[in-house]
Amino acid sequence: MCGGSQVEDPGSNGDKYGKPKEFKKDFKGPIKNRSCTDIICCLLFLICIVAMVVISAVGYAYGDPKTLLYPTDSDGNMCGTGNYADRPNLFYFDIMQCSKVGVAAIATGCPTPSICVASCPTKYFAYPLAVSSKEDLLCKDSVNASVKAAASNLLLIKSNLIDTDLCAAYYVDSTALVGRCIPAIFEDTLNYALQLNVSGTLLTAKDGTGVSGDSLNKASEYLAKFFALQSYVELVFKDIVNSWWQILAALGVAALFCFMWIILLRWIAGVVVWITIIGFLGCWVFATAWSYYRYYMMKNSETPQQEYSVAPLFAGEFSYYLQIRKTWLAFACGSATLLAIFLLIFLFLVKRICIAIELIKEASRAIGNMIFVLIWPIIPFILQLAFLGYYLVSAVYVGSMGKKNFYNNGTNTTEDNGVSYYIKRAPCDVNDANTGKVCEFVKYGGDEYTIPLEVFLLFMFFWGMNFIIALGQMTLAGSIASYYWAFEKPKDIPAFPILAALYRSLRYHLGSLAFGSLLIAIVQMIRVFLEYVDHKINGSQNPVAKFLVKCLKCCMWCLEKFLRFLNKNAYILIAVHGKNFCASAKDAFFLIMRNVVRVIVLDKVTDFVLFISKLCCVAAVGSASFFYFGGYFKLPFFSDKLPEFNYFWTPIIVVVVGTFIIASLFFSVYSMAVDTLFMCFLEDLEMNDGSPEKPYYMSKGLMQVLGKKNKQLKEPSNEERNTNGKTNGVSTSKGGNKAGKPVQAKNSPATLIEESEW
Repeated sequence: MCGGSQVEDPGSNGDKYGKPKEFKKDFKGPIKNRSCTDIICCLLFLICIVAMVVISAVGYAYGDPKTLLYPTDSDGNMCGTGNYADRPNLFYFDIMQCSKVGVAAIATGCPTPSICVASCPTKYFAYPLAVSSKEDLLCKDSVNASVKAAASNLLLIKSNLIDTDLCAAYYVDSTALVGRCIPAIFEDTLNYALQLNVSGTLLTAKDGTGVSGDSLNKASEYLAKFFALQSYVELVFKDIVNSWWQILAALGVAALFCFMWIILLRWIAGVVVWITIIGFLGCWVFATAWSYYRYYMMKNSETPQQEYSVAPLFAGEFSYYLQIRKTWLAFACGSATLLAIFLLIFLFLVKRICIAIELIKEASRAIGNMIFVLIWPIIPFILQLAFLGYYLVSAVYVGSMGKKNFYNNGTNTTEDNGVSYYIKRAPCDVNDANTGKVCEFVKYGGDEYTIPLEVFLLFMFFWGMNFIIALGQMTLAGSIASYYWAFEKPKDIPAFPILAALYRSLRYHLGSLAFGSLLIAIVQMIRVFLEYVDHKINGSQNPVAKFLVKCLKCCMWCLEKFLRFLNKNAYILIAVHGKNFCASAKDAFFLIMRNVVRVIVLDKVTDFVLFISKLCCVAAVGSASFFYFGGYFKLPFFSDKLPEFNYFWTPIIVVVVGTFIIASLFFSVYSMAVDTLFMCFLEDLEMNDGSPEKPYYMSKGLMQVLGKKNKQLKEPSNEERNTNGKTNGVSTSKGGNKAGKPVQAKNSPATLIEESEW
């Protein structure tokens, strides 16, 4: 099926996408004599890295992550640290105000006075009861026993303590959550429509608003949802801690299994592809046959068919439609049409599928001859983790650089609904002799400069992560290309190809790497901005604006995917020829467009094979971990150490996710190897013709698929041999081998089937 045949000329598109690659006499793979590329972009990248380091240093010097980790009361005291280490929880005087802030209450607190307490209240209290139980009042530190005693009646308590925000007007049974006291009412089976009361007295806020279960639940709904997951997270964490070494052992087995699968894929790649294609077509054949069978069974049935009615149509009762023979006729016609389309595609693209399979096999041979390339993805992965950690720490420190902002609680601004937003109060100086007493802490400021710095850090995070990815891709491309352009494999493969490719990338092409990664980083920042705009207009009633934002998000997503594809192929040509990014991207684009059908088929076939391979690895390791952690079979030594799990699925899920990540790392090498070999293969076809002067570098399998061969020179006569001698131990014709390449050698692309035009 994959034998040689005559196929189309790659240059049939004429000059529309540039001229085919020209033969280069001295070209033997990744060139060594190259110069630095895209120097300006390299300098810009280094300057931005220095700026990022400076911003991080400023953040480390002036930031305090404690302001983000510990809650702060309305007097500016951090609960759970320093002088308030014994009071880790923050209590809000009127938690109903939290509903005005929403989810931001978790990070910035509610716009209401607050104090640090040792433990959250566990009962209900209202200030009308304060005359008989003043000791139950929760007040600020400035309110001592003598102040409470001076408020001898309800009127004085309200005017001196409640109205002045020195004491809370009410509180309810609360639960500590991330250092905040929130009502535990969401755990009770109360009627939220009823107003809460204590000993017959209704709970009332300072402004006289009744406190109901609904209002408290709304105020704490975000915290409540988090609290509902807290217990599950703790149990899952305990399961991971108890079985951590067994999880690591399972991941080690997963890495070994992925490694073995890559080695075996050298021989089973064709089997996997063909079985999958046949199985795919078989599914459509079965669907078509079954649909027609059901249709004819119902057609010949004596049971009268029901007519379509409006009610089931809008009710969405799918079973109703399965009782109608027209439904099965539609299924049959649709599946038959798709089957015909897939068969035609298969028949027209069978030659390209054969090429893809041979490239997959060739990638296996390349990896087998340079086994250390499988270790290389670990290095970029570690660099990405380190850079991610650096960014997160820097972002936290920079985000905590703001100073405490105090607002005057005597200049409230009231909304139409009668709720005072403390966060809108006029700023004041806490150290001022006149207004300092009425100053109240609301939040940490500094947004005027921290937000731009955080935006810059986010941009540099995108740029840096894409730069590391680009470095890994170019290094792999350089090493795999050195394998392809070795005429006699593995003899001509250079020593330490991965180190040589890494050296060339760092020594000459930092600017090109920075250029390509910069383009993707810019697109990613635009996508972040569009997500922000989409969030802002989410509640808007303007459908046109929503539609435009959705379209822009889709376009930016497609642009990012295209740039990643183009950049990867540009890095391959940079690794081989040493040109700058723009020239290499142009050459890669034109080379792809001259062979666009093969590129599409190869990309989809290889992606499909690698996806199937990853699924096989994940499924095998996941199934084994299911039977092991579930206790269905026992292993010596390991099974005796199996702990009791709260959820036995926890280690299984961790192992499955870890196996997928490991498989992705291994097969990323495979994917990059296939892409590199394919680009080299296309250049080989355009640069060479199989003649003694221009022999092909491709493998025997690829030449057999294409119906190509390297022509042998005629055996020279004694006179020619005396005249020209021998070159590299191989006879040459008069004039010698102009390319300086051996014509035939062991394990080299040599004689195969008859020559045919490309």
